[in-house]
Amino acid sequence: MESKKERINVAFVYKPCPTLTSTNYHTLSYNFFMKALKRNTRIKVTDIATNENYDASSLKDKFDIILLFENSNFGPGCMPDEISNMEDLDIPVITRAGDPWNADQKNIMKIHKKNKIDAYFGFHHPDLFYEYYPKDFAYGVVLYGLEPLLYKHLQPYNSRIRNRILNSGAVASKKISSKLIYKFRKKTLDPRMHYNLRAKCNDLSYVDYTSTIQHAYTGDKYPLLLQKYTAAIAAMTTSYTTKYWEIPAAGCLTFMEVTEKNHGEYLGFVDGETAIFINEDNYKEKFEQYLKDTDNPKWEKIANAGKEYALNYLNNDVALNSLVDLMEKLL
Repeated sequence: MESKKERINVAFVYKPCPTLTSTNYHTLSYNFFMKALKRNTRIKVTDIATNENYDASSLKDKFDIILLFENSNFGPGCMPDEISNMEDLDIPVITRAGDPWNADQKNIMKIHKKNKIDAYFGFHHPDLFYEYYPKDFAYGVVLYGLEPLLYKHLQPYNSRIRNRILNSGAVASKKISSKLIYKFRKKTLDPRMHYNLRAKCNDLSYVDYTSTIQHAYTGDKYPLLLQKYTAAIAAMTTSYTTKYWEIPAAGCLTFMEVTEKNHGEYLGFVDGETAIFINEDNYKEKFEQYLKDTDNPKWEKIANAGKEYALNYLNNDVALNSLVDLMEKLL
């Protein structure tokens, strides 16, 4: 009889930070790393919460994989400033890459070598990752962020607002001062580069806009905002984002920006079956087709199919299996 395969022993190294708490304005990282990571039966995870400086020598001969929260300290800083003695370990290291355009271009190789990184993962398309990282870096797509339980008891489609379309998330400010600020900052941080169509949608009279933070539906409460509407917009110019699976998971008819540039088709949604694909040339036309005939049962059918697809194939547990597959390749 074949013996039961032992679980992979994983050390998750991170520095406690707002991003990894249940009260953060966006809880996708918390739900994945602090909750879902422990559910996978193929791995045994030990949390290693560090200070600013961490001596990795204590991990020697104790773990099969070292999992780092990120390969930099961009934003709130969920990684120690210094990890020492990694060179003394014979343990594969895998790390989340974060948004590729935020990568520290000057220090990518330095961080890669110092932390002995063997592979990277993230939810972005490989073409986008390699636009900013060396082509010989190992990278795996892990479409994480969706906790199905948060979408279990939402309002049914037929009890929601039908004559408005929800648009949510970051957009570029129209103030001249904002434009001037990004003129002297890193170009890839400019919201106008990433949210062009999303911003244009806000000029339409029938679109309700909710910002990223200034409302009552941040974090795990985001599905409670989505459940108010039959239709919502998922749009990002440079890449697909987590809204592409959060919005359909809430049972919304999802108007989804899909272009060659943002690789939206990679997610597996089908235009007219599980979502409505839009771009900068046709978005008004697509919105008006829906608004002129909101009672047409085909919209609910598409919304329900999109919900089923997102919850079944784009949830955290499916994502974790992708991550564990990547870990196994390193062993």
